[in-house]
Amino acid sequence: MIVNRTYFNKDNEKEIDNILGNSFSFLRTLKLRGKGSSKFIIHSVSKNLIHTINKVSDINYCNIELRPNGIIVNITQQLNLFSIIIPYYKLVIFNSETFSIHLDGTFIKILKDKNYLNNKKFIKKMMNLKNNS
Repeated sequence: MIVNRTYFNKDNEKEIDNILGNSFSFLRTLKLRGKGSSKFIIHSVSKNLIHTINKVSDINYCNIELRPNGIIVNITQQLNLFSIIIPYYKLVIFNSETFSIHLDGTFIKILKDKNYLNNKKFIKKMMNLKNNS
């Protein structure tokens, strides 16, 4: 599910909460040592996500937010914010030349650079939550 979250929409937020669960509480966030990643550099995306990336700039960024039942991948395109909602049971991750996140034919490939290396602990945390759900 791809959602434009540039402007707050109560219905969209309610649907996201229904699919992924409410955001972690403050204490749970402290125990997890954070629920969000720092920025990743996007290498490529699938055809149905082309509209979410910048066409002018060569560098596109995304970040990942953890939820109890899945993740939200946020892609910023100029002043717009697009979110890809991925429940853990549909999340598939490949770790090869690029780090890629897949969902029902949709994918985001992330460069393995210093940003990726800084987020390795976060990726392990995400995989543990996926395996425990």
